[in-house]
Amino acid sequence: MGIPSDGDDVVQIRHADAAGEPTVVTVSCPDKTGLGCDLCRAVLLFGLSVVKGDMSTDGRWCYIVFWLLPRGRRPVAVPWDLLKDRLLQLCPVAPPFGFGSHDAYLAAAAGLQDVPPPAPQLFLLKLCCFDRMGLLHDVTRVLCELELTIRRVKVSTTPDGSVLDLFFITDARGLLHTKSRREETQDRLESVLGDSLTCCEIDPAGEDMVSCCLQSWAWASLTPAVIAQMFSTADRVEEQPIGTRGGGGGTIISVTMDNSLSPAHTLIQIQCGDHKGLLYDVMRIVKDCNIQVTT
Repeated sequence: MGIPSDGDDVVQIRHADAAGEPTVVTVSCPDKTGLGCDLCRAVLLFGLSVVKGDMSTDGRWCYIVFWLLPRGRRPVAVPWDLLKDRLLQLCPVAPPFGFGSHDAYLAAAAGLQDVPPPAPQLFLLKLCCFDRMGLLHDVTRVLCELELTIRRVKVSTTPDGSVLDLFFITDARGLLHTKSRREETQDRLESVLGDSLTCCEIDPAGEDMVSCCLQSWAWASLTPAVIAQMFSTADRVEEQPIGTRGGGGGTIISVTMDNSLSPAHTLIQIQCGDHKGLLYDVMRIVKDCNIQVTT
């Protein structure tokens, strides 16, 4: 496996020739534990389903192919350029010119993998502007394109047409604490809102700020446990009975592990009904157990 020279070689997207056929996404980059999980999550967040996948690695370099189809009966247009950028950010960066040998780069990349990612931080985006039709739609579209997740929003409009919007958001990229990321967000909002925007501020949302906003929304009667649950930045997973996932109540679920086929690897075979995000769920569990997929 060779070293890609730029982003076009790291992530390649080949669109289908006919309607209804899957789009093929190819990723070739240095390997790391949990890479398949991270890629599947990004694909899932963009409204796509993995109908087929192929992964291979020599322990240092990996080659991943996804066949993707939009989910739902009425699929929306997929921003493929944004998806490609997101996949590039998840992949270990190819070594720059003059970095050194391939093995040296992989050794440095492996050392960085041991650093756990920071927990999502809650931020408060405050927008002051003049009201117009489609304002909230335009703002939420920009936040979606920037991969900012809205946890809670408060929209207030005065009789004279002034608007004060408060968005509690988290950053999927984990970079909103940096000046460049905040400036990027503000510039995108200014380009959409134009002269109607009078104020755009992004600040970390501390406990005092969240409590103050909750009280101003007449939610002071809620218990602290309910408030903590509503503003939790942890991913929420809807629990479903095992028998109902992927079909009827008679769905057979089988997970077998075989250590007899290889002295160094374990073969895991999973048989179950299909459901949205199945591949991501499996890869997430593998990543949480610090297990690396080799084939």
